[in-house]
Amino acid sequence: MNTFLTVLLEAKENPFSLITPDPGLAIWALIIFVILIVILGKFGFTPIATALKEREQHIADSLAQAEKARAEMALLTSKNEDLLNQAKEERNKILAEAREAAEKLKTDMLEKAQTESLKKMSDAFREIDTQKNAAIVEIKNTVGQMALKIAEQVIRKELHTHEAQKEFVDKLVKETNLN
Repeated sequence: MNTFLTVLLEAKENPFSLITPDPGLAIWALIIFVILIVILGKFGFTPIATALKEREQHIADSLAQAEKARAEMALLTSKNEDLLNQAKEERNKILAEAREAAEKLKTDMLEKAQTESLKKMSDAFREIDTQKNAAIVEIKNTVGQMALKIAEQVIRKELHTHEAQKEFVDKLVKETNLN
């Protein structure tokens, strides 16, 4: 407090004191203040205001570009979804066609296999019938030849009794090879 009183006492003695207003000093302070405002207005506030307007315009442009980009992204997203849906539909269509083709191929192969099987079976039956007929003909020929041999031998040997003839025929049959 002692210092404050010292400043007050010195103010009364000093004509340039800050505590006691002096009209000349107030006018000079006002003139300097107005000059400072004009200089700052011309060289300080105008560039700052221009910079603020440019920044505001840049922000507005950025926001507009961001909104435009968002709209484009939404459009691209919807187009991508449409393309994805079309690709899914085409994939399903291709898979359905492949299933149909596979089913048709399977049916065709089964029909072909059945046809070939029936043909082979009929060929086998014909071959069996042919072999059977050939075997029957051969058996008939063999039996005929055997009968002729037996008859020839019976005729060559005159057998007077029925029992003698029967014994002779049995003997010839045993001797004859039935292969």
